[in-house]
Amino acid sequence: MAKASSKKLTGIAVPLGALYTKENPVIGEYPDLAVFAEFCKKADIDLIQLLPVNDTGTQSSPYSGLSAYALHPIYIRLKDIPGFEALYNSDEKFKKRYDDFIQKYGYTLRYDYDGISKAKEALILAIWATTESYQKGSPDVALTKWISENEWVKTYAVYKNLKHNYEQASWKSWHKEDQQKTPEEIKKLWSTKAFYKEHLFHAWCQKIADEQFTAATKKVHELGIKIKGDMPILMNDDSCDAWAFPQFFNQNLRAGSPVDNENPTGQNWGFPTYNWKNLKADNYSWWKKRLTLSEKYYDAYRLDHILGFFRIWAIPDTDANAINGHTEPYAALKIEDLYNLGFDDDRIRWLSQPHIPTGVIEDITWNHDSAHKILSVFCDKIENEELWRFKKTVKGSQQIYWTDLSEYCNDDAANRIRQKLVDYWSNRTLLEVAKNKFVPLWIYFKSTSWQTLSDYEKDQLKKEFDALDVKNTALWKKQSDEILSALTKSVKMTPCGEDLGVNIECVPAVMEKNGILGLRVIRWTRKWAENGQPYIPFEDYTALSVATTSVHDSSTNRQWWNEEKDSAKAFVYENAADFGIAKDWNEAARISNGEFTPELAEKIMLSCTKANSMWFISPIQDFLYMEKRYWLDNAADERINIPGSVTKFNWTYRLPIEITELANDNELIEKIKKVAKR
Repeated sequence: MAKASSKKLTGIAVPLGALYTKENPVIGEYPDLAVFAEFCKKADIDLIQLLPVNDTGTQSSPYSGLSAYALHPIYIRLKDIPGFEALYNSDEKFKKRYDDFIQKYGYTLRYDYDGISKAKEALILAIWATTESYQKGSPDVALTKWISENEWVKTYAVYKNLKHNYEQASWKSWHKEDQQKTPEEIKKLWSTKAFYKEHLFHAWCQKIADEQFTAATKKVHELGIKIKGDMPILMNDDSCDAWAFPQFFNQNLRAGSPVDNENPTGQNWGFPTYNWKNLKADNYSWWKKRLTLSEKYYDAYRLDHILGFFRIWAIPDTDANAINGHTEPYAALKIEDLYNLGFDDDRIRWLSQPHIPTGVIEDITWNHDSAHKILSVFCDKIENEELWRFKKTVKGSQQIYWTDLSEYCNDDAANRIRQKLVDYWSNRTLLEVAKNKFVPLWIYFKSTSWQTLSDYEKDQLKKEFDALDVKNTALWKKQSDEILSALTKSVKMTPCGEDLGVNIECVPAVMEKNGILGLRVIRWTRKWAENGQPYIPFEDYTALSVATTSVHDSSTNRQWWNEEKDSAKAFVYENAADFGIAKDWNEAARISNGEFTPELAEKIMLSCTKANSMWFISPIQDFLYMEKRYWLDNAADERINIPGSVTKFNWTYRLPIEITELANDNELIEKIKKVAKR
């Protein structure tokens, strides 16, 4: 693990696909990084931060990895592939296809991920067909050498070809014999004659991507600029790695986050959790290989959702929302503990299993018999009572949503009934996470069973829950220290961690021990528990951190200023001198209520540079705001991603100006230089 330089660095965060040049107007590509670095060098920028550039298949989100190791072919520059020029000059059909590709997908403010990805792959295939490796059906000397140095590509190539043959369907829907393959079977399949050319194509494609990215990063480094990569903590359920290394993933659990004010049912991200026990037994080799491969290009890396190394919010894969999730690892109450508190089996069942009154369904059907029939689909009636418990065959809320109730009621009633039953699915005090092992539901205090307890019983259970919290903290500290120590020591890159919203006491200490820079999004770095929620003074920032004005999941500075006036006012008040005013709330209100301008953008950026953080890295949009000619008409269009939405808008941001033009904008460059003088 490399120690972060004591020198304060300034960086720009930009998605690779956002870079725009006249020569390559379709999408930012690996070689464009070197051109962008020339602009950064002129502006005294020390570091470029990228979003993940791994292959994500049909998913535009860079955090939805199809492979932990493979680079994304969408960023390959076609014109730089050996054989392109000869084919373009000799084959009229190919020439027309390429020219049509450039014309159809030429520069727009958002790029067409699906269209570009498919069209570019077809063009790369056409070039591949002219290579010696394709024509002979065996790798040439250079490709043979590259494959021998990158053995992982064999598994990736086999997976990619299978995925193509199954028309991009999830591997879980493949034929049984293809869903599970041992390493030996994958290796054998790699060299199977019927598929060998297809497998070699994917390996050749990765070789091209690696060579282009390596050449670009070499030029960046020659300019004295560092590169920070991004390491998503989780892998897509439908990924090469989840398919090839099932021992490292818990396919019966999904990662997410618990209930909070903004997410009343929590968040279910759909990605499998890790089996850390098996990863540890293998000396974390899978993770270490991810880092080692990244070190070929990067000087630093960002560990996304670092809290997940301490504990992950694990949700049964049968549930639609995240309410019935629990932390992994966890400390649990044993059934004997509950017996000792005076709870017998009936009362433990009352606390841990939902009990549904007939009346809640009858209020929708307005018919007692219909309510009984519908409840009988999901539940067993408790003898002599108008109460029901879910059948053992009901495994999760997804099953409730999917059940057809058309023979009992109309669609509107059916939807209301299903939602009511889903609500009851999470109406419990205790969650049985393993046989006779229980943890409190995250929102247990809202459950019907909790409300029926006496104050004494609530007090006794609360003491047990508090004791579990203490045990959990110890478990999380132990696990994270083991993992992060092993990973950070395996490479020389500087580690950074996305620790937003973390309020677990052991996190800062473990990060500091392992030399991991935390993240401080300035607008969110506040004393939230205090009256007025004041901003934390810049001098109080820990040096072991990266400060930023905004992130890919947030609004930009311009949108923040225009739409979050209270936050902007509090920022101006805390940093009044930077805006040329006295520290007065009326004056702060006057400034913050004003129109966002390039002058204000510059003042905000200069103010933020005072952060005591070792690194200050902000998105390129927040730098471009210092010159109004780069603003889009609608500030919302300058965002990279809107969390919780899946649209073609997300992750397809492009710069509003071509890079070489940007490198000649001396006015902007001089303003950025002022920011870089930290």
